[in-house]
Amino acid sequence: MNDSQKPDQPHRGLGARRKQRIDDLAATSGTTTTVAEAGAIDESGGVGLVASAWRRLRRNPIFLIGLVITCAFILLALLSPWIAPHDPADNPLIDKVSRQSNPVPGPEPGFPLGGDDSGRDLLSRLLVGSQQTLLVGVCATIFGLAGGLALGTLAGAFGGWVDSVVMRIVDVMLSIPSLLLAVSISALAARPSQWTVIIAVAVVQVPIFARLLRGSMLAQRGKDHVLAARALGVKRSAIILRHMLPNSLGPVIVQATLVLATAIIDAAALSFLGLGNPDDSKPEWGQMLGQAQMYIYDHPHLAFYPAACIIVVALGFTLMGESLREALDPKSRR
Repeated sequence: MNDSQKPDQPHRGLGARRKQRIDDLAATSGTTTTVAEAGAIDESGGVGLVASAWRRLRRNPIFLIGLVITCAFILLALLSPWIAPHDPADNPLIDKVSRQSNPVPGPEPGFPLGGDDSGRDLLSRLLVGSQQTLLVGVCATIFGLAGGLALGTLAGAFGGWVDSVVMRIVDVMLSIPSLLLAVSISALAARPSQWTVIIAVAVVQVPIFARLLRGSMLAQRGKDHVLAARALGVKRSAIILRHMLPNSLGPVIVQATLVLATAIIDAAALSFLGLGNPDDSKPEWGQMLGQAQMYIYDHPHLAFYPAACIIVVALGFTLMGESLREALDPKSRR
């Protein structure tokens, strides 16, 4: 051993004694972690965005309440033809209807909510009406989403004069109040029907999706994977459809849950104004609400039940959509 190595031996012995002393103190305190283990790096796998969002959502009571309301509404809508106690078009209580003394039959055995002014079971009409309301809301949202995807993709992917033209059209549509625009579109139909309501509500939702998707597409244009694909000579259509569009759909899908609540309210408003399906053999909550306005003072329950259903369902979709947006947006995570 040469002289240059001798001074290091006391220092090495001192370091070993300190490490052993720390390990002894850790052992006496009831822990089993050594100094070497404390400095180790946890190599467990990472958590994806969806899994991380679900961990927060399942502990969020607001999301769970909205999810329960939404699932109950969808389940009732799907099973309503089988669980409704009576045919919503039949009038088994017609003999109880008296225009002078009793225009609206009250509750009785077999008819827990009573009937309407035509002797039809109110509970059955509410249950079957949930199916029509769900159909109108979902179809309007899907059509509005499809139109918004088309306009938003054109504006965000190409830019330039295409972006300017599309966004000026979107700005004009957004400058008109949504309900007024929906009423104007419905009034253009020669004969009101359920499809006129769907088309009117869908057109109102198109600029919302278009503007949101356009912003997401513009953010994707400067990403590294898009720039790399352009440098490799990948076609523009492939870059848009395979790289930019799939990564831009997250906020749009979350927005669709919020728009669904708005679509249900707008559809109910159009039916209330008499611009929906005139055939009351297929009940819809907005239609029922409009028919009950002539009895609002003497029999307010005819308006209360469909109005409460609309409010609760819209609240469920809103709570679920807001929770999804907070869970998926890094800037608003709690």
